Amino acid sequence: MTELEIIGLMSGTSLDGLDIAHVQFRNYSNHSEFKLLNYKTFNYDSEFKNELNSATNLSVVELLRLDKKIGKEFAEHVNDFLNEFHIERKNIHSIASHGQTILHQPENGFTLQIGCGATIAFHTKIPVINDFRTMDVVAGGQGAPLVPVGDFDLFANQANAFLNLGGFANISLKNEEKIVAFDICPANLPFNELVKNIGLNYDKDGEIARKGLVNNDLLIKLNELGYYSKSAPKSLGTEWLVEYFYPILNSYNLTIEDKLATVSEHLAHQIANVISKNNLRKVLATGGGVNNSFLIERIQSLTENALLFQKKVFPILKKPSFLLILEHYFCGANPIASLQ
Repeated sequence: MTELEIIGLMSGTSLDGLDIAHVQFRNYSNHSEFKLLNYKTFNYDSEFKNELNSATNLSVVELLRLDKKIGKEFAEHVNDFLNEFHIERKNIHSIASHGQTILHQPENGFTLQIGCGATIAFHTKIPVINDFRTMDVVAGGQGAPLVPVGDFDLFANQANAFLNLGGFANISLKNEEKIVAFDICPANLPFNELVKNIGLNYDKDGEIARKGLVNNDLLIKLNELGYYSKSAPKSLGTEWLVEYFYPILNSYNLTIEDKLATVSEHLAHQIANVISKNNLRKVLATGGGVNNSFLIERIQSLTENALLFQKKVFPILKKPSFLLILEHYFCGANPIASLQ
């Protein structure tokens, strides 16, 4: 039996903050166990969010400078976390840091997550595991979703599929005992983008979307996007939203309520399609999107399958950031390519 304590860091495309989780893992010959010891989300201020949102417009020198800046900020949050929860630095085997995705174009052979691992290691004095996606992309994979192996290793007794509602919606499932994982559609990102126009960061519980009416013509156009007819493995990035999704959405002169309602219906339709097509009976849903009760209701209405909400397993964390370490812990240097 191997026992490790690891700090997991996750900053998603929704830019709501840095999740930090302190987890103890016990790895036996035929299964693994975990204990979530401490956890906290450090929120981002608007200036930091704006800086990250504009990262694709930076020069090479400016981007490298931001890479180091984010690494230092992550390290400072880790140090604050260790102090707040009185965690002995010597007990931590390593920090697993996903970084902040700036570009994700596996079709062109690259993906980029910034937040310098060397900087984090230097300022925390703890070894850092990072750059989780690159080798998979080099091997011809998509580099996403990130944690299907961890999903099944830790939670297979609770569900037969794992749905994450983050910036994008992705799913891990088994097809004839082979793990299959892929991005389904957008999730929180278009919601957040729409409500920015009325001075909000997100649509709490989907309350604004609930007030709107679905525009069937827009719904059809979104459902006809070419990505949905592709077979897995496949993944999405913000570039896809900018090139394909937002131009359709912005071409309709609708109220914010109606756009939110239509996007909700679109996402529910795409997610329910995957659940039904694969005959999934128990789905463990995680990510910030599980707090959008309207979206969850719409998914549930389109499928007879049960959705198990994340809060039954993780009462506070918006997403299970600690699962990031499993790509290193169980799979070594090339975690995902074998799934493609």
